[in-house]
Amino acid sequence: MSLPTAHAAADPSTWGARNAHDPTVVRGDDGLWYMFSTDAAAGVDDIPAGVHVRTSPDLVEWTFAGTALDGVPARARAHTGAQGLWAPEVVRWPSADGAPRWHMYYSASTFGSRTSVIGLATAASPAGPWTDAGPVVTTTHESDAHNAIDAAVVFDRDGRPWLTYGSFFGGIHILPLDPASGFAEKPGEVGSLIARRPASVDGAVEGPYIVYRPEEDRFVLFVSYDSLFDSYSVRVAVADDVTGPYLDVNGRALTDIDHETPDAVGTKILGGHRFPGGTAWSAPGHNSVFRDGSRLFLVHHVRRADDPARHEAQIRRVHVTASGWPLVSPHPFAGADRERLAQAEGVDGEWHVVQLDPARRGVEASVPLRVLGAAHTDGQPVTTPLIVRSPQGDVVLDAVVFGAWDPVAEQPVLAFAGLDPEGVVWTGSKAVAS
Repeated sequence: MSLPTAHAAADPSTWGARNAHDPTVVRGDDGLWYMFSTDAAAGVDDIPAGVHVRTSPDLVEWTFAGTALDGVPARARAHTGAQGLWAPEVVRWPSADGAPRWHMYYSASTFGSRTSVIGLATAASPAGPWTDAGPVVTTTHESDAHNAIDAAVVFDRDGRPWLTYGSFFGGIHILPLDPASGFAEKPGEVGSLIARRPASVDGAVEGPYIVYRPEEDRFVLFVSYDSLFDSYSVRVAVADDVTGPYLDVNGRALTDIDHETPDAVGTKILGGHRFPGGTAWSAPGHNSVFRDGSRLFLVHHVRRADDPARHEAQIRRVHVTASGWPLVSPHPFAGADRERLAQAEGVDGEWHVVQLDPARRGVEASVPLRVLGAAHTDGQPVTTPLIVRSPQGDVVLDAVVFGAWDPVAEQPVLAFAGLDPEGVVWTGSKAVAS
């Protein structure tokens, strides 16, 4: 990897997970976790270009390791004029001889333009060295309605690779890839449309990521709605086939642009929020998903509401309800040992609760509410009905109760996430006795 220049306005070795934007996380054969992200940094005049790379032994402490590529590859730069690379997707690629092989799909573009390139680089290890192999999808602002950025890869039930991509312009598409080369099966093909939003909300959908869940034998599409600067939220929908249709918990297709309430389409699982005494987190989004054994994680970037230029990556545990819907922890992951309570505890009690109303944008402050349920756990995930005593009446949730680390109380607590009968997600953190 090339190292950052010594005259950078800020020292990348001090960043940790700060300045990571559009992150993806993979585990190398060396046991290290690798985070790849967009070339972006708040308050830095000379940003290292070529996809930022961080490493971690535990998914908690991250060390900047330089860039995967030495700037923007020549063909991508010539077409786009891009000064840096966006939203890298890194995936272990099957090889005929069994030798280690990794693919990185990077995006080159400029803000607000459809003159874009999704390119491919390859390596034998996430640590590199990475070799550019050239453009996979190319678009031009004046002639194309879709936009070649924000790539992600999913393998279907038969092991066939598909590329999801797109941002605002023209919605989200999915394109079959050649299993041997990693390039499009049919060069120049756009693929199938799987998500879009109407012009009334500026077509604001981007950052697609699909996960196949063998547990439910279906595909889960994660996308981000609205503005990356202040109103991002993560939405999910599911499909029986990799090409869709992708439906939210209420059965609405993510290609539906005729719904009278555009914000109501797509099940919102993460948005801006604040718990008592904690940081107000704004615009969480552009996520990817990864596994560690049986555990499922979501990594995304987020901003501080009091200083929106500052962004960082956060990792959250993903837990699945009894009805098969993936929801996320209200608190960032701080290590598996920190999610376990000293002894099992009941659900009944006072909680700090956030309702992730899809119609509301910005930061939602938690409210103190009583929660009732039969679950009793030391932090092991338990699927269970819960009752939230809201001012408007009792709300019954299809929920998961699990352990999490409360960063304000600095101790493990019970947390939950659940769906109400209207398809709205509620999440909460149990109040700590003073």
